[in-house]
Amino acid sequence: MKREAKMTLDREFQIARIDPRIYGSFVEHLGRAVYDGIYQPDHELADEMGFRRDVTELVRELGIPIIRYPGGNFVSNFYWEDSVGPKAQRPRRLDLAWKSLETNQVGLHEFQHWAGSAGADIMMALNLGTRGIQDALNLLEYCNHPGGTKYSDLRISHGQKEPYGFKTWCLGNEMDGPWQIGHKTMEEYGRLAEETAKAMKLLDPSIELVVCGSSHQGMPTFPIWEEHVLDHTYEEADYLSLHSYYGNASGDSNDFLAKSNDMDEFIRMVIAACDYVKAKKRSRKTMYLSFDEWNVWYHSKVADEELTEKHPWQQAPPLLEDIYNFEDALLTGLMLIVLLRNADRVKVACLAQLINVIAPIMTERNGGGAWRQTIFYPFMHASRYGRGISLMPVLHSPLHETSKHGAVTDVEAAAVYNDEQEELTIFAVNRNLEEEVTLRTDIRSFEGYKIKEHWVLEHEDLKAENSLECEKVRPIRVNRSRLEDGYVESGLRAASWNVIRVGKE
Repeated sequence: MKREAKMTLDREFQIARIDPRIYGSFVEHLGRAVYDGIYQPDHELADEMGFRRDVTELVRELGIPIIRYPGGNFVSNFYWEDSVGPKAQRPRRLDLAWKSLETNQVGLHEFQHWAGSAGADIMMALNLGTRGIQDALNLLEYCNHPGGTKYSDLRISHGQKEPYGFKTWCLGNEMDGPWQIGHKTMEEYGRLAEETAKAMKLLDPSIELVVCGSSHQGMPTFPIWEEHVLDHTYEEADYLSLHSYYGNASGDSNDFLAKSNDMDEFIRMVIAACDYVKAKKRSRKTMYLSFDEWNVWYHSKVADEELTEKHPWQQAPPLLEDIYNFEDALLTGLMLIVLLRNADRVKVACLAQLINVIAPIMTERNGGGAWRQTIFYPFMHASRYGRGISLMPVLHSPLHETSKHGAVTDVEAAAVYNDEQEELTIFAVNRNLEEEVTLRTDIRSFEGYKIKEHWVLEHEDLKAENSLECEKVRPIRVNRSRLEDGYVESGLRAASWNVIRVGKE
């Protein structure tokens, strides 16, 4: 029997207007993300500041509006003063988070220049591990104050007359994690974050602040951490952070593609914790979410531990260099769908990370070329076509069984209405590994529309990978959707990512 899913979309049934920052990313001073990644002065394609033009172009292709920087675990032992001023005078430091050597040749000024050339703003992270309130204020003054003070004049003396004007700031990173340098209890962190936030907003009331939530859903203190920290910071913070990574170490691909359900559940639980504190405080304010670390990550973990323990203190060691396969791209697409369907509360999200380190973009070592990983394409599609209003999809899909998640839907989908361009885009994954599904979508409220295109990402081998020499997994344009009498009928092959676009005739 033919498997069929049904979905109804109406331009009036809206979740929220999508904040473009949902397509953010993350660059940490970790592995080859910065050095031998975005920055390689001796490369033939390096610009006048040492940044690789080919990498920058790939980042621009992704359309990333904001990049979280400089960490990550790295930030909890980061001394920002080391990363400014004349390069020749910058000290080399031991990075305790990743047991690496940090040269500080790429610092605040250089990264701000690069991010601007890539079309992105910076989401600045603060060291609340080994440092505190005064250092946060010093950095904010250096970055955002116009001049006439100690640290703003220091910035000017370094050749940067205009303030950087960073808008979004993270109050530390994963402070609930015992692995974090300067790990805090929920009481310690809640008080520190509260007082840091209050002081920073006295200095610059225009900024937005992200307070640390739990490092992942499996933390023993989740969700009590959220409740306790928000008790301190609810009126000062603007966003609560979430982090989550998923893997397929067991090799169960069928269940692996159900893990986007875990991400959705995590978001809903965090929303419940936020709204509980809102009710307890009788607050009129809604706490929004910053899902500022998310991705697939599991391929490289054993090799990473071997490298950091037996060969520490290298400069730019090849850490966290997952080579992604086709099924990883499918889960990436599924997670993007989850973020779009929660656009009313998730306002910032950062694919972690951007170059070489669990990343959509890779560079060959020793001056080689740059290339797109499999996960590059779903992210690119969502960033390119997922701007506008997230619609509420009423979806009815057949189910299939999984080993740990029970019965799950064959089809997961999200829809975005670009009201400026008068276009509707449907993002859909058929995560049934065996059977094709026909998706029949009611779009009768969109009169006068026609099919523009249908893109797919598919491959007969779930483990297929891309490389510099051979891009096995890449999107193709197909003729599998038709529009008749207000209904779009689309053939979704087994194990496929689909982008179906309709627009005004």
